[in-house]
Amino acid sequence: MKDITIGTKATAQVTVTEAQTARTVGSGSLNVFATPMMAALMEQAACSAVAAFLEEGETTVGTELNIRHTAATPQGLTVTAEAEITAVNKREITLNVTARDDAGEIGSGTHKRFVVYAQRFQEKTDGRGK
Repeated sequence: MKDITIGTKATAQVTVTEAQTARTVGSGSLNVFATPMMAALMEQAACSAVAAFLEEGETTVGTELNIRHTAATPQGLTVTAEAEITAVNKREITLNVTARDDAGEIGSGTHKRFVVYAQRFQEKTDGRGK
């Protein structure tokens, strides 16, 4: 892992379609942007924020996500998630995450990711339950 720069930011974006609604993903009964989809978009932005600091064979895994979903987004609007690196403790990276649609902020919180060696992590995980 390279030295990580506090304050590094990245974004991820999606236009809400039926595929991202609470009704479709099973997290509710309304045709609004689903909380699990917001969480995934925040994690996507976080992955992008740390990507440049990873060495060959390294990746990150999400270990904690503490978010609030504060406004509903209808189909057709664009949602942008932003992640900003706020702290690094050895291989643990902490980020602030926010999500906005065309009308304003819809969610925010914190997210932690941990740097792992991809092949070793996958092999260990594949061995679970055997």
